[in-house]
Formats: sequence, C-alpha cells, structure tokens
Amino acid sequence: MNSRSARVKLGISYMLLIILSCVSLFPALWIIMSSLKEGNSLYSDTLFPRSFTLEHYRDLFEKTKYPLWFLNTLKVAVLSTLFGTFLLLLTSYAISRFRFAGRKFALNTLLVLQMFPGFMAMIAIYVLLNTMGLLNSHWALILVYSSGAIISNVFVAKGFFDTIPKSLEDAARIDGASHLKVFFSIIIPLAKPMLTYASLMIFNGAFLDFIFADLVLRTEDQRTLAVGLYRMVSQRNSTEFTMFAAGAVLVAVPITMLFLLLQRNLVEGLTAGASKG
Repeated sequence: MNSRSARVKLGISYMLLIILSCVSLFPALWIIMSSLKEGNSLYSDTLFPRSFTLEHYRDLFEKTKYPLWFLNTLKVAVLSTLFGTFLLLLTSYAISRFRFAGRKFALNTLLVLQMFPGFMAMIAIYVLLNTMGLLNSHWALILVYSSGAIISNVFVAKGFFDTIPKSLEDAARIDGASHLKVFFSIIIPLAKPMLTYASLMIFNGAFLDFIFADLVLRTEDQRTLAVGLYRMVSQRNSTEFTMFAAGAVLVAVPITMLFLLLQRNLVEGLTAGASKG
C-alpha cells in the first residue's frame, strides 16, 4: 500500500513538473515561431506558422541599428561583469576573513538593502549621475551595475569563502606569502564555482536590464538591446512585431549558451555559497 501511494505521489509530481515546464516554455516557443512566420502580426490561429521565413532576421540587421545595440550591450555587460566580480571578491573576502570595526554593521546594512528593489533608488542615482555628467553614457550603467553586484551577491560569495579552510592561508603566510599573494594564488582558484555563478548573474542582469538603461540612455547610438527593441515597437503606427520577436530570440542566444556551458560550475557555486552564511 505504501509502495502504491509513493508511486501515485511520484506520478502527480511528474505531471505537475510537466505542466509547469509547458507553461514556462510556451512563451519562448511562441516568440521563436513568431520570428519565423511571414507578416508582421504576432497573433495567429496556430502556434506553428504555415510557412517559415528568415526575412525578419535579415530586416533586423538591415533596417535597424541592432548590431550597434548588441555591441553596446555586450560592452556594458562584459565591463560590468569584470568590475563587479572583482569588487565582489574583494568585499566578500574581506568580510569573511577579517574582523574589523563596523563589520557587523556593514553586513546588516547589506542585508537591509537587499530587501528593497533597486528601482526605488533610481531618482537618487539619476540625480547623482546628472551631477557627475554621466547621463547618456555607458559608464553610468557600468558603475551602477558593478556596485549593485556587491549588494545582490555578497552573502553568497561570503558563504563560499567561509567554506575554504583557513589553514591553507596560514600555511601560505608561514612560507612568506602576503595577503594579496594568498588572495590571487590560493583563494581565487578555489573560488572558481562561486566566481562563475557571480559572473553569470552580473552579466545576465546587465545584458537584459531595461528600466535603468531606458532612464539613462538618450540617443539611439547609445541604446542597449532592451531599450532599442522597445523603442522600435513603441513608436506610433509601428507594426514590426515579428522583427521584435526575431530580436528577442537573438538576445536570448548568448545568455542561453553561457548558462549551458557553465551549468556545472553554476550549480556548484550556488549550493556551496548557500551552505554557510
């Protein structure tokens, strides 16, 4: 009886997972099919179009500044990932390994800041960037994304550093290694899983962000992918919805490839960082 009950529960679990998977995958499949069908309307009687075409992808590169938007987005995302990951490593390592005045207050402050959505500070950040003369600049996005990476990932990174035995550092210092030598030669190589997780999260956030980029960027040449695609279909009498679908599909390609290639390290970094805190 217990065996039968367990099989029923397992079957129900699988059914729920299948239903949730279908619900999650349907919007993505609909966008992909819409980007391959003829015409400009996203609405159709059937999910799969009667005929397939790649004209929307060709028009995307010929009639819009999509390649420039892609390069802008890639530049912002890569630089934000590099700076943000480096700042996150320094901050989380210092909090994990050193005891200093104000450490507990800093941790509590970071914990409280995580409870508030980032867009609540947009007006203050906008005024600050305007004072610094950084509006309509990619550096404004890079600075904000890099700084925000510390708040959103510091506890995961700190938890990972807490799992690294301190005896490794003590042995290196006995041999004459400095703090920087220990950090770059021992800690960073051991932190590869967490480093992968943090980098992917920062890259993903910077690559797909729309709200803050739309607030800061003003000219078409400075736009990122999310802002450019939105402006393309938000104009009056715009009918380029299938071209927008093609652009959305291409946006997802680099993110999907990165997650597939780095999936193993991503899972290891997430679970190791959550085991201690």
